[in-house]
Amino acid sequence: MVAAARAGDEGAFGVLFERYRGELRVHCYRMLGSFDEAEDLVQETFLRAWKNLDGFQARSTFRAWAYRIATNACLDFLDSRARRVLPYDLSAPTPPGPALPPRTDIPWLQPFPDRLAEPAAPSESRPDSVAVARETIELAFLAALQHLPPRQRAALILQDVLGWPARQTAALLESPVASVNSALQRARTTLREHLPERRADWANRPSGQERTVLRRYVDAMQRADLDALARLLAEEVRTAMPPWPMWLHGRDSVVAALTASWDSGYVGRLRMVPTGANRQPAVATYVQRTDAYHPFAISVLEIEDDRVTEITAFHDLGLFPAFGLPATLTDDFPDDPPSQHESTRDGGRS
Repeated sequence: MVAAARAGDEGAFGVLFERYRGELRVHCYRMLGSFDEAEDLVQETFLRAWKNLDGFQARSTFRAWAYRIATNACLDFLDSRARRVLPYDLSAPTPPGPALPPRTDIPWLQPFPDRLAEPAAPSESRPDSVAVARETIELAFLAALQHLPPRQRAALILQDVLGWPARQTAALLESPVASVNSALQRARTTLREHLPERRADWANRPSGQERTVLRRYVDAMQRADLDALARLLAEEVRTAMPPWPMWLHGRDSVVAALTASWDSGYVGRLRMVPTGANRQPAVATYVQRTDAYHPFAISVLEIEDDRVTEITAFHDLGLFPAFGLPATLTDDFPDDPPSQHESTRDGGRS
């Protein structure tokens, strides 16, 4: 296949590239923090690779060569661009009250659909590779990565996430090994400063427990049962709704805000579809409008010890097709459809 592609067979090249498209999409997403931009950069990688196929040497694998092109395409794209953020990065929590206007001028972090993630197999040289692959796509990790300068970000992803040796990383970044190692150490220090304490080390978490809590959360929200919801929320829970820049901290604040929304009629009857995003439990929320339910938000949850500790609701309706979600729901839609989170997390995908 490689020989045919190098000989100019565009069909063979397309088949070869498609083998790695999924993992390159995840790589670009880690670099950029944006699902939409990751899609664009993977296509840019395809075009650059085809145009420069004469430069591919058999000294490296096609996969490594494609990663080199994708990384450099991301670095070019990130030049002079602002980092992507979540509301938690912008200000202190706000008390319940009137919402601030949405901010479309801010480059918001986006979630990544589990259905488009690639499987990660355990590595003999790194037994924790599956856990690392999963946890390094979670929102907390992606938000922390955004604090790194692009080249430090690349060095950390290539070495600590993908397991590349320093010499190979240095060759890709066209820098001395000592310089790359120094960048990696600075990146690790910065990352530790911005990661929650519980994410300092890779750890397996019981996905069955998460599914149970997620189902109870969906049930409480669809019934507008605030008492049941309050019992599910951790005392120090925090919630955000990009593109609105404010966020809430604490169970009482979250319940008060929901009470005000439901009492005012701003949020109507809800239907929720379990899904998976960033290897975390997630739900797609639809709100009733006339005779159907229409997309409202994709919420990514952090669950610990049978409690919801964080809810980030992305009000980016353009993401619904990427998650394979229906454009509308009707009352005959099943109450408990299979969750993408259930089908992929246990399979050790990254």
